[in-house]
This record gives sequence, C-alpha cells and structure tokens, in this order.
Amino acid sequence: MRRTNRALNRTLLIVLGLLLAAVGALVAAAGFLPTVADAWAATASTLLGQASALLSSAPLPGPVRSWWAVAWVGGLLLAAALCVAWIASQGGGRTRRLAQEDDGGRGTTVVDVGLVSAAVKNATADNRMVVATAVSAWELPRATGLQLRLQARQGASPGDLAGTAEELVTGIDAWLGDQIPVLVRITSGARTATARRGRVQ
Repeated sequence: MRRTNRALNRTLLIVLGLLLAAVGALVAAAGFLPTVADAWAATASTLLGQASALLSSAPLPGPVRSWWAVAWVGGLLLAAALCVAWIASQGGGRTRRLAQEDDGGRGTTVVDVGLVSAAVKNATADNRMVVATAVSAWELPRATGLQLRLQARQGASPGDLAGTAEELVTGIDAWLGDQIPVLVRITSGARTATARRGRVQ
C-alpha cells in the first residue's frame, strides 16, 4: 500500500551492485596481475591529462581556476538534491485519517485510525489466537485504505485467523457505514515465539 516504486528501486540496486562488483573485481585484478596494474596506471594517467586539459580550456580568475570545476561542484549538488528528493519520495501515503464526511456545511466528521485500532484491540482482547494487532491507514488514488495486521499465537489455525479477520473487517465496514479497501496481514514474530502457549479452540 506504499507509494514506493519497488521495480525501479530493485533495478537501481541491481545496477549499483553490478557496478560495485565490477570495480571490486578490477581493483582485485590490479593487485594480483601486473599487466592489469600497468593498464590501470596508464589509463589513470591519460584521464588525469585529459582532465587537466579540460580545466585549462575554461580558465577562471581566483582560487577555483576553471569554470569546469564550478560546473562539477554544481552537478554534485544537483545529484545530492535529487538523491534527497528520491529518498523522501519512498514509502509515504500513510495517514491518520481513515474516513471523513461533510455534514452539509455544519461541520466535518473525521474518523481517526487510532479509534479503529483501539476497537480492534478490544475486539481481539479475549481471542487466544491473536498475540497483537496493528492498524494503519494509507492514501490510495481513489480512497483511503486500511491495513490490518494480526500477529498469530504459536499453533493458531490460519483458517480461524482468517475468519477472525473477516469478522473484524465486516464490523469496521458496518461501523463506518461504508466499505473501504482493506489489506489483511497475518504474521508471526518474536512475540509469537515467546508468548505463553495455550490451547486454541
């Protein structure tokens, strides 16, 4: 339910990983193979000469000495800004407001997700199959969606937990007076393993 573009992120990670692996292999080869080390040194010398010639082609008075150096720093700053913007765009979409209804100009009724979370916890307080619950709301293109997570006790029946989740969703829809998109996640974790075991009917 997040806005993260997972395909793009994985593609970027794969490309970055391949580049780092190639650089690492090249450095390792330069350390063990004299021919590779000589080629590396010759290439580095050529690149340094080209960079020096490029810097001298656009002189600038002062300690900077070249407009190309200014352009390089500006490019780095732009790349850093784009990276920050990309990081800030990851995830997102989470909201505290699950539902909202205008009352004919007399006011607005807002249902906070914390209220639904408390209701779910009260509804599952005596359920021995459920160790913990978590509720969150996410902004979708056309509506606000709800994510309901149930942490199962060790030995609990997945079918019974699915039935419990369905009852909870039905109750939430009836409570809100409208059906909303719901993602149900039944998970296990550290609390599942350490919770006191009991008989599950």
